[in-house]
Amino acid sequence: MAVQVTAADVSLYHVAAVQLGDATQWWRIAQLNGMTDPDLTVLAAPVFLEMPPVSTVLTTGLPERSA
Repeated sequence: MAVQVTAADVSLYHVAAVQLGDATQWWRIAQLNGMTDPDLTVLAAPVFLEMPPVSTVLTTGLPERSA
């Protein structure tokens, strides 16, 4: 699934909170889309980002601390 994001979304933290229910999982969206910076305020135009599925396995947004 892809969602459209703009500079108004501010960061991948916000997108992850809305789409995945956990802001700390922003890194999953970044990894899937070849990004390293969660800042979206630099976007000049809307872009579509692929979303990972909501994880029922991750207990936190941090990969090294997940179950």
